[in-house]
Amino acid sequence: MARVYDNWERLVKAVLRSEQRGGHQRTPSGIAGAVPDSLQRTTNINAILQAADEIQSEDPNVARILCEQAYTMAQNLDPNSDGRGVLQFKTGLMSVIKQKLAKKDGGRIDRNRDIERLWEFYHQYKRRHRVDDIQREEQKWRESGNFSSNIGDLQLRFSEMKKVFATLRALVEVMEALSKDAAPDGVGRLIMEELRRIKKSDATISGDLIPYNIVPLEAPSLTNAIGYFPEVRGAISAIRYNEQFPRLPADFEISGQRDLDMFDLLEYVFGFQKDNVRNQREHLILALANAQSRLGIPVDADPKLDERAVRDVFLKVLDNYIKWCRYLRIRLVWNSLEAINKDRKLFLVSLYFCIWGEAANVRFLPECICYIFHHMARELDAILDHGEATHATSCISENGSVSFLEQIICPIYETLAEEASRNNNGKAAHSEWRNYDDFNEYFWSPACFELSWPMKKDSSFLLKPKPKKGKRTGKSSFVEHRTFLHLYRSFHRLWIFLIVMFQALAIVAFNDGKLNLNTFKRVLSVGPTFAVMNFLESCLDVLLTFGAYTTARGMAISRLVIRFFWWGLSSAFVLYVYLKLLEEMNTNASDSVYFRIYVLVLGVYAGFRVVLALLLKFPSCHRISEMSDHPFFQFFKWIYEERYFVGRGLVERTSDYISYVFYWLVIFACKFTFAYFLQIKPLVEPTRIIINLPRLRYSWHDLISKNNNNALTIASLWAPVVAIYLMDIHIWYTLLSAIYGAVMGARARLGEIRSVEMVHKRFESFPEAFVKNLVSPQIKKIPFEAQASETSHDNNKAYAAMFSPFWNEIIRSLREEDFISNREMDLLSMPSNTGSLKLVQWPLFLLSSKILLAIDLALDCKDTQADLWSRICKDEYMAYAVQECYSSIEKILHSLVDGEGRLWVERIFREINSSISEGSLVITLSLKKLPVVLSRFTALTGLLTRDPTPELAKGAAKAVYDFYDVVTHELLSSDLREQLDTWHILLRARNEGRLFSRIEWPKDPDIKEQVKRLHLLLTVKDSAANIPKNLEARRRLEFFTNSLFMDMPPAKPVCEMMPFCVFTPYYSETVLYSNSELRVENEDGISILFYLQKIFPDEWENFLERIGHGDGGDAEFQETSTNALELRFWASYRGQTLARTVRGMMYYRRALMLQSYLERRSLEEDVSYHTSFTTQGFELSREARAQADIKFTYVVSCQIYGQQKQRKAPEAADIALLLQRNEALRVAFIHVEESGAADGKVTKEFYSKLVKADEHGKDQEIFSIKLPGDPKLGEGKPENQNHAIIFTRGEAVQTIDMNQDNYLEEAMKMRNLLEEFRGNHGLRPPTILGVREHVFTGSVSSLAWFMSNQETSFVTLGQRVLAKPLKVRMHYGHPDVFDRIFHVTRGGISKASRVINISEDIYAGFNSTLRQGNITHHEYIQVGKGRDVGLNQIALFEGKVAGGNGEQVLSRDVYRLGQLFDFFRMLSFFFTTVGYYVCTMMTVLTIYVFLYGRAYLAFSGLDKGISREAKLLGNTAFDAVLNAQFLVQIGVFTAVPMIMGFILELGLLQAVFSFITMQLQLCSVFFTFSLGTRTHYFGRTILHGGAKYRATGRGFVVRHIKFAENYRLYSRSHFVKALEVALLLIVCIAYGYSEGGAVSFILLTISSWFLVISWLFAPYIFNPSGFEWQKTVEDFDDWTNWLMYKGGVGVKGDNSWESWWDEEQMHIQTLRGRILETILSLRFIMFQYGIVYKLHATGNDTSIAVYGFSWVVLVGIVLIFKIFTFSPKKSTNFQLMLRFIQGATAIGLIVALCLVVLFTSLTVADLFASILAFIPTGWLILSLAITWKKIVRSLGLWESVKEFARMYDAGMGILIFAPIAVLSWFPFVSTFQSRLLFNQAFSRGLEISLILAGNKANVEANSF
Repeated sequence: MARVYDNWERLVKAVLRSEQRGGHQRTPSGIAGAVPDSLQRTTNINAILQAADEIQSEDPNVARILCEQAYTMAQNLDPNSDGRGVLQFKTGLMSVIKQKLAKKDGGRIDRNRDIERLWEFYHQYKRRHRVDDIQREEQKWRESGNFSSNIGDLQLRFSEMKKVFATLRALVEVMEALSKDAAPDGVGRLIMEELRRIKKSDATISGDLIPYNIVPLEAPSLTNAIGYFPEVRGAISAIRYNEQFPRLPADFEISGQRDLDMFDLLEYVFGFQKDNVRNQREHLILALANAQSRLGIPVDADPKLDERAVRDVFLKVLDNYIKWCRYLRIRLVWNSLEAINKDRKLFLVSLYFCIWGEAANVRFLPECICYIFHHMARELDAILDHGEATHATSCISENGSVSFLEQIICPIYETLAEEASRNNNGKAAHSEWRNYDDFNEYFWSPACFELSWPMKKDSSFLLKPKPKKGKRTGKSSFVEHRTFLHLYRSFHRLWIFLIVMFQALAIVAFNDGKLNLNTFKRVLSVGPTFAVMNFLESCLDVLLTFGAYTTARGMAISRLVIRFFWWGLSSAFVLYVYLKLLEEMNTNASDSVYFRIYVLVLGVYAGFRVVLALLLKFPSCHRISEMSDHPFFQFFKWIYEERYFVGRGLVERTSDYISYVFYWLVIFACKFTFAYFLQIKPLVEPTRIIINLPRLRYSWHDLISKNNNNALTIASLWAPVVAIYLMDIHIWYTLLSAIYGAVMGARARLGEIRSVEMVHKRFESFPEAFVKNLVSPQIKKIPFEAQASETSHDNNKAYAAMFSPFWNEIIRSLREEDFISNREMDLLSMPSNTGSLKLVQWPLFLLSSKILLAIDLALDCKDTQADLWSRICKDEYMAYAVQECYSSIEKILHSLVDGEGRLWVERIFREINSSISEGSLVITLSLKKLPVVLSRFTALTGLLTRDPTPELAKGAAKAVYDFYDVVTHELLSSDLREQLDTWHILLRARNEGRLFSRIEWPKDPDIKEQVKRLHLLLTVKDSAANIPKNLEARRRLEFFTNSLFMDMPPAKPVCEMMPFCVFTPYYSETVLYSNSELRVENEDGISILFYLQKIFPDEWENFLERIGHGDGGDAEFQETSTNALELRFWASYRGQTLARTVRGMMYYRRALMLQSYLERRSLEEDVSYHTSFTTQGFELSREARAQADIKFTYVVSCQIYGQQKQRKAPEAADIALLLQRNEALRVAFIHVEESGAADGKVTKEFYSKLVKADEHGKDQEIFSIKLPGDPKLGEGKPENQNHAIIFTRGEAVQTIDMNQDNYLEEAMKMRNLLEEFRGNHGLRPPTILGVREHVFTGSVSSLAWFMSNQETSFVTLGQRVLAKPLKVRMHYGHPDVFDRIFHVTRGGISKASRVINISEDIYAGFNSTLRQGNITHHEYIQVGKGRDVGLNQIALFEGKVAGGNGEQVLSRDVYRLGQLFDFFRMLSFFFTTVGYYVCTMMTVLTIYVFLYGRAYLAFSGLDKGISREAKLLGNTAFDAVLNAQFLVQIGVFTAVPMIMGFILELGLLQAVFSFITMQLQLCSVFFTFSLGTRTHYFGRTILHGGAKYRATGRGFVVRHIKFAENYRLYSRSHFVKALEVALLLIVCIAYGYSEGGAVSFILLTISSWFLVISWLFAPYIFNPSGFEWQKTVEDFDDWTNWLMYKGGVGVKGDNSWESWWDEEQMHIQTLRGRILETILSLRFIMFQYGIVYKLHATGNDTSIAVYGFSWVVLVGIVLIFKIFTFSPKKSTNFQLMLRFIQGATAIGLIVALCLVVLFTSLTVADLFASILAFIPTGWLILSLAITWKKIVRSLGLWESVKEFARMYDAGMGILIFAPIAVLSWFPFVSTFQSRLLFNQAFSRGLEISLILAGNKANVEANSF
């Protein structure tokens, strides 16, 4: 223990030394930053220790007193040191006290005088810092009520005083504690008087030190102006307590310096937590203030809220409650809106917010919250009607305390937690436990009121499940059984439609296309098909609801039963009648009675369905059905469509309905035409021939094909056609969506500006477009210095003046981000256009070199002045440059000279202007001398741009004289020259030496700007096409300027815009790269820093320029320097880090501050000084900052930030750094507080906390709300979002992932986007606004580029079509903008149930749509997004998404949408969600179906027999099928939208070039590989489950992935399947019959061969250094070590094959899964059965004995294998015997094989064929053994199975490794791969790095 103390003391000393060295900007650390959370929550120990640090240098003795008091407080609070970290803290604090005592040089300390010393120091400190004077000034300022003009100085002074007052507060607290022991007649009395004086004083700047989030409600603040905005004051006044409310007890305490309000009553009555009340108080005040500001800013001295503002907030917040009451047909807690006054409305909203704010996980149950609110509102009503406030009965505990959390939320949470624990960490079946949806749907029935109020603890709702299958409450109304049948159940209308159409087309084709009565009668056979398929769906409804019958509503069960019997009887009846109809047709009966009955029945039914469909789904008729209450109609409506609380009214307006119906009709026309002519019709004749063939001879022992007209042959012929038929509708959808999306994009004006040249050409139109769309009317009203007239020129000047400050801020942000250099920034910046110059001044990059070109034109001029000017005006920017140059020279010269010099300037310009007006300029001036004149003036401006010195002043005067001389004596005509030379005034001044002897150095900012600009205008010779050079800067400027011409809502003033919040969930990803992370090298010597320097060379140079490093090399930055931190940020801003995201999102605040500043909203009366559009200091404007904070908040939910702080993780320090650099950033996290109980158990308490950075840069806790328990019951990310969403503000919330980015220019458009919520987008206002993404990781590698292009096409063109016309866009991830109030009152912005909601984002879209939301998509604004960049990362990501879609298939949301959408919208929904993965899987299954069919024909010998007889096998249909499959497989249909997007936004040539480049970089291999990834994970998830979040890592992929790692990841998903396909292809070539031989078959199956190669070798093709020989050798060693290493307890799959093999079997958990696996594995038996009859040794023998003998041979091979692999652990004698037996067996085996080959008909080819036969059989045995593992293990065969499995994996590995090893011999392959994988810059860098590594290796070798 002594050693621990010593270590701690050494640490404390080091901390103290570091603190003495550090400056005030540094984040305080040491003991003041290490106070445990359990001590901070109820005391100010942290503030006291911070004060001790501050005054240590002034008075160490007082610092010691403060530390001792802090120790005493800690000891009193936790005497046993039970809390986490308390013991260490106390020990450390005691060490610090000892340090302070040691500095007293051993002198004794009289602690009795501590209180006196403290009192003396307190007064000294106040005097030293003039505290009383400051307080008097503050009091005077408050009493005056006016904001003085020098408020900025006061604010700055008050900001500096913040630390002083923080220290004073700590001193006062310690004095108060110590005064209790002091003598009452001495210092104690003085202290008590001082304390009373302080408490009486309301006006104290210490109010700024009370923690607050946005609005300082607890105490007034000088540094935050929000509290003085009229709308905020009005909102505070609205909730203030008045005499009509019930009286609160006299001892009720109010926090802070504020008045009583409504929330205080709610806190007292219901026992809400104080911080929850504080949080929701601010929440409501901001909501009311923003609602009021939209209606108008109050102008009264005592502002009041408008009734409409309160009503708007009331109806928005309680909208879901109102709908819930109406659905259940119960009374609202108010009779009518008119019957309740404003106060009652505010009470109800406040109550709802307080319930929601403390509900924790119950927030996922929105209707449960409605239930709670309904009853608590009634309790509140009863209390409000009484004079005295009393506690609510429902919230009173047994011990008499009042707690909403414990009495209401905890019981529900505990039941939720118990149910969640049953999911066995996501492995249990969904039917075994209730998820969030099940709990919520309990409240969709009036039966929920059986729960009563207060809630009955023994109700079924709160029944906790018993372990070991005891009594439990069942599912609500839907059970997520794991089966593919959900696809049919949810989308049965689609499958019925496709099958019925296929049947009809096939009947027509078999009737040779004749449409007569006979054909019509046969087509009517679709009736029984339709009825039977509907009956199957109703059977599935009955079966798949098993598990919910005990708890489901009686009406729901009744509907299932009625539908089951209805469709059962209907199927039987229709089938019977149709069979009778067939009998009539066969007998040719003239009286067709059954035909009439049949047609009548079908007609009536069809008519009835059409009427119901029209009434329920057709928009115009839907209202009629809603209004009709007739029981007969309601019954059929109920049978037709189940009625849930969600999913009602899923209709769109008629125009939208017609649009998407027409869209699908076009697809159907294309699909069925293709299907009929190219799929069905070509197979008709072959089918007839095969059916009519005589019995064919089989080459094997036929078991099932006797006397069935070759049914299996027909099946193998038709199966691939049917498979493609079912999925090719997705192909037609993709093609049409690409065309339609491109047309819509062109109409939206996307891609009009797609190059820098276009930016240049259209720049003149940008200001007007910008002002029209992005400038609020408030700015347009501001007057200009130059009074605007009605001329277009003056309008252009006004537009330019309004545009320039925004444009310049954009350019400045580009410079800060290092996309442009200083010089480029100067050239891109635009003058303010508010000066006296009447011309519009454009950025210099438009005018660069224009003056020089104009001079060339002037030198060549031989014509008149008019001709010269017309030639100049052909380039409009040249004309601007000439005019500006001329005007600027005149203005600059005027400002420089005075006296005679000014007279000369005026005379010269008067003469020139006169000659211009007369058209004689070419006569007046000698244009040949213009270059000389401008060179003289350029010399002058070059001097004037520098800081003035006496030498420079003399030089400038000489330059002016030289200019005068050359103008007078060379430029002017001889007549004018003589006049000037003889001008008496000028002549005398020249002779006396006074002319231009002294100049006035420019001081006016306007003149200085013009001098600098003119100098650049005259000297810059670069072409404008090269500015900016950076491609990202170009892209951003192109998109921004293009978006100015797109349709968007006009901008509202900032004070009227919709408030919003940005919300980012974060777990433990990279926040900021550390210096070590940047410099650590991988095995190739490549560091992240090196990589970034090569990928972004120009940005690296700009960075060095910005920080002052002139050299362009790799500067060595010191660890402790500011530059080192800047380097970390520079690198982090180029990765997928939280720092990048935070910087991007904080641009919203910067944009709002700029916009607000320019709108000139001020709290001062005099705003006359706002006359120009200057943006200088806008970030310091307190009004602009306050206005931005009202409208924008940013919350990052760092789930484990508390734990990271406790373990001193670097992420915690980096997050704290982000908080310091961004004052508006808030971090929410879950804090876990552990405490020991008497019985030794550790109890945990969970808190949801919100922090910001305080004035010291430390975390300041704002809110701390206790949770009922661990919030993570389901998926982590949605739970993380849910706990922190209570800290968000505003009416909208933008969900942002931590790998996203934003740009200042896009942030300026946010208020336009938010206006879309009030736009006309259909029947309902939007609830989610979709936003375009730009994938910024595309430049990293070729894979990243593929992924970027694929993602970009989806988030632009794809979502454009989904939103309009299809109306099925969902929420596919961030950065969509949610209607915040709509969603937080309906369950939140994601769903969180374990596993089923693994793709949590899309459920927000499902939920929004089902709850009558509307999701739109907008492309005039974009947000950056990072994507995975390596193949393994991409595969893991796609696996996660595919697994998530597999879970979606099982979900109730997909079921309800599939059932409740109209038919066409259902089609759109299916093919754009789970249907995409179904079609992907069908693409792969088509290959299997085709090849297994061909293998059947080859093995059975029928292909040869049929070809001889028929000479026809339907090759046209096969060609159509396989070509379609191949095009899907290689990603052509994925690429079509991509190409259309390229054409639209980049142009045709660029699109073609990009597509060819992608093909050369093997994108088809990548897309084929991705197809396998999606198929594997989607299929496995539905079969077995196992979907989970897969951490992909978002770093830069520059490392080589080892062979073993790739093998582990892709062995079962790709390699096994690829080898199976290869095996099928080989047997088809070996034994199949094709007219053109094997070559024609290979050509026919080229797609399958391509798939095999892609699936086997893509991981190695796209692996950095994948074909480098040294790496290959190392990979082989690593792989063999992994393969042979024995597993064991604790050994991970990454280290041992055995452990990995065990992990790979974990997905097979259930009996159903085992049965399915067994059925699927049986396909491998076909190989051995077919091949043994093809051996030469068997001849023509087709008896079953041949097959039986093959199994005897197989058993013999297995026994031989066991002999060779047997290794006994004991007995050396037996070892010798075993080796003898093995040797003898080997010799005998070789001899036997030779004899058999020599003396029997067995050939060497037969031996290889036998291997081909036995390998699949062995895999079958292995698969079955793994599936039935328990049985095999009980038989003692498991170890043998394991050895067989190892042998198979070894064989597969060698098969894959061999080609890689061969290619690695050739060095050029590795070089080619580098070019393929990475862009050119990095490829060069990679080679350099290898050379450097080689040199390093040589140096190291020589040193030994």
